[in-house]
Amino acid sequence: MFNLFAYLLPIFTSIYWIQTNDMNDQIIPLLSFSCLFLDIKFLLFFRAFEHFGVYFSIIISVAEQIIYFLVLLFIIIISFAHAFYILLFPRSGFSLDQRTNNNDPNNPWNLATTYSKILDDGTMDPNPFIIQPPNNNTNMFTDFGTVLFAMYKFLTGDSSALSNWSYLNNPPLVILIVLFSLLIVVYLMNLFIGLLNMAIDKDNDRVSYLLQKAKILAEIELFYLLPHQRRWEAWFPEVIYYYANADKTREEIKRLINNSQWKTKQFSVMKQNLLKKLNIQDIDKTELHQVLKELKETKSELQVLKEESNKQALSKVQNDD
Repeated sequence: MFNLFAYLLPIFTSIYWIQTNDMNDQIIPLLSFSCLFLDIKFLLFFRAFEHFGVYFSIIISVAEQIIYFLVLLFIIIISFAHAFYILLFPRSGFSLDQRTNNNDPNNPWNLATTYSKILDDGTMDPNPFIIQPPNNNTNMFTDFGTVLFAMYKFLTGDSSALSNWSYLNNPPLVILIVLFSLLIVVYLMNLFIGLLNMAIDKDNDRVSYLLQKAKILAEIELFYLLPHQRRWEAWFPEVIYYYANADKTREEIKRLINNSQWKTKQFSVMKQNLLKKLNIQDIDKTELHQVLKELKETKSELQVLKEESNKQALSKVQNDD
């Protein structure tokens, strides 16, 4: 999906720019996002190098592991955004082009910055002398799209969208702000950071990079090679020799045996040869349980025979007396 955007968006932008031959307000955002996707696409070419590929594999694998947590976090943020939207939405109609004078505390005209004149006796004129016209950002809770953006800004520490209201006279607003701060900013975001640390520790190894490199090679073989190139034995030999550390291989095989993942039908001959080379005794858990069961049964039979022999010996001694 990303590759599709990285290729199609610049192509569409280039064609549109050639047709219009004008740097207008529509072409500039397209150029901006086209350059962004192309720059990221350029960075992805460094995945094949180990020093860079390790970090790319961590980024991708961690994103796959926390995607459901992000969905849950997004749903909770939407819930709070809905609550703020209901609480701070203007209760009467208004127009940004013409002043509306009413008692609605959520009216952008009542939230706009005003300047009053100081009278000669030192008192302040109750009627505003200058009013700064409101805009769409004066009350960001008039549209649900801007509400979501205001919640995102609040999540990053910017509470300017909520600074136009008096907290002393709005206890419900204060309650929502406190709940949002404690539940999302404090609890869920710290939990999110902890999950990131766990996921990074889990995938911060060379194995993740090798898996990613194998996917890159498979992609090259499928989409970038011609059919006759795939038949070159110099590039695709029938036998590939892989050099591995014997101690690490032995540990991994024992782990697979303990987890009952070694007994599969695939490469059975190769597995047996590998066990012989590493001097590992292949013990199946099922067979081991069967042997233990037979030993227990044999022990019980021996116990019964022992008791019968003791009884026979005791009765024989009594008869002799």
